[in-house]
Amino acid sequence: MNTPADTQRTSKAGRNLPAAIGVGVALFVVTAVGLIWLPWLFAAMMALGLVLSTVEVHRALLRKGMRAEIVPIAVGTGVSVLGGFAVSRFDVYVTPIVFVVSCLGATMLAVLTSRLRRGVEGFLLDAAASALIIAYIPLLGVFVPLMMAAPLGTMRVLVVIICVILADTGAYATGVLFGRHKMAPSISPAKTWEGFAGAVVFSMVGGAIAVPLLLGADWWVGLILGALLCPAATLGDLVESLIKRDAGIKDMSNFLPGHGGVMDRLDSMLVAVPVGWLVLHLALGG
Repeated sequence: MNTPADTQRTSKAGRNLPAAIGVGVALFVVTAVGLIWLPWLFAAMMALGLVLSTVEVHRALLRKGMRAEIVPIAVGTGVSVLGGFAVSRFDVYVTPIVFVVSCLGATMLAVLTSRLRRGVEGFLLDAAASALIIAYIPLLGVFVPLMMAAPLGTMRVLVVIICVILADTGAYATGVLFGRHKMAPSISPAKTWEGFAGAVVFSMVGGAIAVPLLLGADWWVGLILGALLCPAATLGDLVESLIKRDAGIKDMSNFLPGHGGVMDRLDSMLVAVPVGWLVLHLALGG
C-alpha cells in the first residue's frame, strides 16, 4: 500500500519523479564523463545497457510464447560491443567491423546450437525470437563501437546523442503546443505530425551547431544528419511501442527506477545510431 509520501512523489504519469530525476542525472553524468574523458566507461555502460535490453525483450517475447536463447545472446551482445571497442584501441590483426560481424555470426550459431536440446516443438517460434533480439539489439548496437573507432569517434557519438535528445525535446514541446493530427494513434497516441515536424527542426538546428563545434565539419552536414536521425529515432520509438503493446506491458522492466526499462530509454537511440554512423562515415570518413 502506498503511503501519502509515496503518492506525492509519484507523477501523474505513474512515475516516481525524484527517482526519475536522479536516474536521469546519473545517466547523463556517466555518459558525458565517458564520452569526454573515459571512453572505456561509456563502452562498458553501453554494453551493460544492451545486455539488459536483450533480457527485457526476451521477457516480453515470453508473453507471446516465444522463448529466445537469452544466455548466448546476452554474452554475444556484451562481447561484440566491448570487443569491438577494444579492437579499435589496440593494434590487432582484425578491424572492428570484422570483429563485430564475426561475433554476431558466432552468437547466432551458438543460439541455434543451444536450442537443439529442447527438441522440435516450438523451434520456429524460439529461433525467430532469438533472431529478432540479435537483429534488433546487438546488430544495431555495435554501430556505437564502430563509430567510436573513427577519428573523433566519441564526439561523433555525442553529436548523435545531442540530435536525438533535441528531436525528442522538439517533438514533446511542439506536440504539446500545436499537436492536432495523430501520427500513429493505435501505436503511440501522443505522437502527432506537428510534433514530428518540431522534432525535425530541433534536430537539424542542433546538428548544424554541434557538427562544426565538435567535429570541425561544415554546418550543412549537421543539417543532413539531424534531418535523417529524426525519422530513425521516431521509428525506434514506434517499434518498441509495438512490442510492448503486443506483449501487453507498459514498461519493458523496472531496471531504471522512475523510467521503466533500459529499452524505454534506448529505443530511439538504438535505431538512430546506424544512421548517424553512415552519415558521418560518408561525410567525414572512417
